[in-house]
Amino acid sequence: MLNIVLVEPEIPMNTGNIARTCAATGARLHLVEPLGFDVSDKAVKRAGLDYWHLVEVAVYKGLDDLFARHPEAADDCWLATTKAPQDYTKAVFRDNCWLFFGKETAGLPEAFRAAHYDRCIRLPIRAEARSLNLANSVAVLTFEALRQLGFPGLLGAGEMANYTEMR
Repeated sequence: MLNIVLVEPEIPMNTGNIARTCAATGARLHLVEPLGFDVSDKAVKRAGLDYWHLVEVAVYKGLDDLFARHPEAADDCWLATTKAPQDYTKAVFRDNCWLFFGKETAGLPEAFRAAHYDRCIRLPIRAEARSLNLANSVAVLTFEALRQLGFPGLLGAGEMANYTEMR
């Protein structure tokens, strides 16, 4: 199972889309405060997030709180940042690894990136483009990690696999 960590996410729609990715893949979602929105049951229901019950969500007061509660995260973490020295294809993802993503306006804290320099990865994009949308970046890296792991516990074939007349 993967661990998706959003550090100080600001845009609720991005987090909603990321939560849907986690619901569909079984990844755990970790939210590091401050958050730019409310994730109470009432707010989630009002937003119509009917899949929220499928997501294992934990909220932390900061990165120190996350690492205090999950020291293993420091041993197998990958930091997604446009500033990374290597692209994501160099990463070897393992089961229960931790994928960290920064807030939409500033990314991950510089000191955190420096402390994990060799674990910083990026999605290759054109120089003229600042970055991809956070939810898209999470989806790309989540599915790359799952691909490397053989898509554990996920549906092996779509319903069209049973359509013999289409072959």
